[in-house]
Amino acid sequence: MTFSGLFTRMLPIGRACAAIAMLSLSADTMAQVDFNQYFENETLRLDYVFGGDAAKQYIFLDQMYRQDKWAGRRGRLDETFLEGNGQLTVRDHDTHKIIYVWTFSTLFQEWLRENEAKEGNRSFETCYNIPFPKQKVDVTVTLTDNHRRVVTEATHTIDPQDVLIRQNGQRHLPYKYVWKGAGMNSRPDDEVNLADCVDIAIIADGYTADEMEKFYKDSQRATDALFEREPFSSMKQRFNVVAVAAPSADSGPSVPRKGIWHDTAIGCHYDTFHIDRYLTTEKMQNIYNQLSGVPFEHIVVLVNSDLYGGGGIYNQVTFSTSDHATFKQVLVHEFGHAYGGLADEYAYDDMDSEWYPADVEPWEPNVTTLCDFDSKWKDMMPKGQPIPTPLDPSVPHYKTVDRNDAKAMARLNACVGVVGVFEGAGYQTKGCYRPAQECRMKINEVLDFCPVCTRAIRRITEFYVSSSEK
Repeated sequence: MTFSGLFTRMLPIGRACAAIAMLSLSADTMAQVDFNQYFENETLRLDYVFGGDAAKQYIFLDQMYRQDKWAGRRGRLDETFLEGNGQLTVRDHDTHKIIYVWTFSTLFQEWLRENEAKEGNRSFETCYNIPFPKQKVDVTVTLTDNHRRVVTEATHTIDPQDVLIRQNGQRHLPYKYVWKGAGMNSRPDDEVNLADCVDIAIIADGYTADEMEKFYKDSQRATDALFEREPFSSMKQRFNVVAVAAPSADSGPSVPRKGIWHDTAIGCHYDTFHIDRYLTTEKMQNIYNQLSGVPFEHIVVLVNSDLYGGGGIYNQVTFSTSDHATFKQVLVHEFGHAYGGLADEYAYDDMDSEWYPADVEPWEPNVTTLCDFDSKWKDMMPKGQPIPTPLDPSVPHYKTVDRNDAKAMARLNACVGVVGVFEGAGYQTKGCYRPAQECRMKINEVLDFCPVCTRAIRRITEFYVSSSEK
């Protein structure tokens, strides 16, 4: 069923494998999609509101905007690379052929796990960019639960001639490129290669107009931190990074637990879901409005603060503070979530809830329940490595290690390269496993991603840039 407007329905709950089969349509089952046949070199921004409670969720289309240039991929358009916790699927209206897929996760779905979601309703904004269609298309937005089952779905028809699609292509804010990659083809230094590169926008929050020089310097520091370690250092030419100077009325973000509420460009605040270090915003439209006219695929919100905190939501946004002592580690960790779809590899004794149920293999590439380990890093396991893999007792515990002890820190960092199946990941001490004893996705004390996370980041980068269409 398609329509102009909104249609939301609750789908019957079936086995996870059925949902996976339905959501994993790819180019293997159909001819490659020709970008130029179906799309203009422009962007269609789709604004949605996701709402509801733990029992029932809804998807509402809010606004649509037409913007200059398309910065996303031009090939492998119909492939589902990582499933995410949600999927946006674009079909040609006449033939029903899938012509574009974007997968994602949302803050709304995280909130659904909170006790508050059992007691009342909330709504969250979200925005997605798709290439601007030449003809009518049907867009389906699907949300799934931690069993990878479809829980709600909405489909609407878009006519590219619709006069209510707002034109929003003019540049509103000053921006500077802090890094220009060459992609796969050589380009002049003064040109930005959108097609062959992954485009990252760093946008300011909590920086006043008088603090923009600090923002640009902080953006350079953030870019240097990202490309300092593998696998990003060797793939640096595959990325562009642009810094967008969004001015705030107040300096610094809101800190609700201290009674501080600031007027900032993006509206970032600590204490998301009453977790003091969780720094986010529910106002995604603020971000996309500020980025109007800036070509981008992935967003980093750089928050002017020295308090510890951050957040990363897959294919949505990365949040990081600018001045905490662990700035580099937090930024790269959170970008691992938002860009690579990587899960947290730490665990808490008091959080053994079913974030990752035993009967379903997680979609994130760096955690497993052993439900379908063949699809994960089994091919990277050393011969004879036991499953589960016992911890190496010679590796110092990160909570007690003396950071001034060079030998102890070297031993801690060396264990990152040993691939195994270590129990305790995804907030669960039991039933969920990580690929390394320690990793950038687990603790701040180590510098590098483990081999499994490294491969996952390389693979998703190749997915974005490897097409001959680009």
